[in-house]
Amino acid sequence: MAGGSATRWITISTYREPRKTDSLTSKHILADLHCHTHCSPDCDMTPQRLVAAALRRGLECIAVTDHNTMANVREVQALAPFKVIPGEEIKTPYGEIIGLFLRDEIPAGLSPQETCDRIREQGGLVVVPHPFDLVRSSHLGKPFLESILPSVDALEVKNARVVFWWHNARAKACAQRHGLPMTAGSDCHMPIEVGQVRVEMPPFHGVEDFLDCLRQGRILGRASSPFVHLYTGWVKQAKRRR
Repeated sequence: MAGGSATRWITISTYREPRKTDSLTSKHILADLHCHTHCSPDCDMTPQRLVAAALRRGLECIAVTDHNTMANVREVQALAPFKVIPGEEIKTPYGEIIGLFLRDEIPAGLSPQETCDRIREQGGLVVVPHPFDLVRSSHLGKPFLESILPSVDALEVKNARVVFWWHNARAKACAQRHGLPMTAGSDCHMPIEVGQVRVEMPPFHGVEDFLDCLRQGRILGRASSPFVHLYTGWVKQAKRRR
């Protein structure tokens, strides 16, 4: 009963219907560039539920970025009537790196630089998620971020699961300082989080013009409730027990 109450509280406190003014023009799309499915160890959201939630929120693009796997990318692409970017959130010994527009999975455990090299060998884009979120052990520490900056294509400057706003602010300042395009996403693990943070940007046709369109975008949305972390912690433990 207590767990059910907590889940209901999360649902009420994090969901917001998109405003009619979210998109400045019909020529722009709304994109959530950091999404998970039940292939991630701390997520139980199926591809069907992810796509349905994205449609409810008016999204026209999502990036599927499961932890260390691309197993659900094709299923999401088959279900979605909108753009789905194939990606992966890859764990290195020093923090996580996202690859976008990938063809093949990249194994966890490689160094940050080798992970970047593997992404670029596929013609993908290197994105560093939640780079200054000190609450998570999975953030890429400043020395390692600086060491791979020449290989970084974009920096995630707003993640809805970052608890303290100034951690996102540091990421934005870093991107501006180095002239990097800025991505953003909900980092959703539950349907209620999908689209909580999103990017309004011109439509893109592929990896070739994605970064140019991203530079013209603007970031919308607000942080999710910190209690979403409790739910995903419970999911992770439940999966381990099974």
